[in-house]
Amino acid sequence: MSEQTQGRPAVAFSKSEMMIAAAARELAGQRVCFVGVGLPNIAVNLAKRTVAPDLELVYEAGVFGAEPARLPLSIGDPTIVTGSTAVMSMFELFAYYLQRGLVDVGFLGAAQIDRFGNINTTVIGGEYARPKVRLPGSGGACEIAINARNVFVIMRQSKRSFVERIDFRTSPGNLGGPDGARIRREGGWIGRGPSVVVTDLGIYHFEDATGEMRLDSLHPGATLDQVRDAMGWEPRVAERLATTPAPTADELRLIREELDPQGIYTK
Repeated sequence: MSEQTQGRPAVAFSKSEMMIAAAARELAGQRVCFVGVGLPNIAVNLAKRTVAPDLELVYEAGVFGAEPARLPLSIGDPTIVTGSTAVMSMFELFAYYLQRGLVDVGFLGAAQIDRFGNINTTVIGGEYARPKVRLPGSGGACEIAINARNVFVIMRQSKRSFVERIDFRTSPGNLGGPDGARIRREGGWIGRGPSVVVTDLGIYHFEDATGEMRLDSLHPGATLDQVRDAMGWEPRVAERLATTPAPTADELRLIREELDPQGIYTK
């Protein structure tokens, strides 16, 4: 893809770079973010360098206020503790920060997601004991989905990932619809549930009345037909569908030179 501006040369960018830039901008004004490795990690670190300089990064391994010196290879990579405010046990992190409601945003990925923001990262196809694909599982994702005040999701979109019915509910979203908020309250869950889903085609938010995802912005070059072809249900679409601003030259520089210089996640 490329951005064509008034008489200036086009700036080429990948779908992954578009996703990362769009997701980072959604973090403007947020304070504490629970994040994993991969695309969420790059998006959050980009936000910290641009729209959310006061963002505190929290990693599942037990690190608060991290400033990784390089791209972490896993959640246990020692670079995660670089410049951190505190390092503690996972129990302390979950009990004293997440379960106390001190995390503003939980940033998750997903293998499958449905229209209500329920996430599957456990099994796909077949029975639970004998699935076609066994995935890594929840890790801390279920606790994050329940207790973070907001949940952001970043993932590539296809009919295999945006499905009418997920094969396993690893992390709850708005459950089955508008009653999801009530069920969450009655269950004592702190978080409000999913807030944003950013894909390689667009940006979705959730309607209060239905609990369903709504497409609010299309990325440059993407079309509604492409969106419909890449999901298992008919999407709700904003009355005034926006076009996502393309990544800026500075955002691309940060992604390519500082955050993912080897292009592990962005090419």
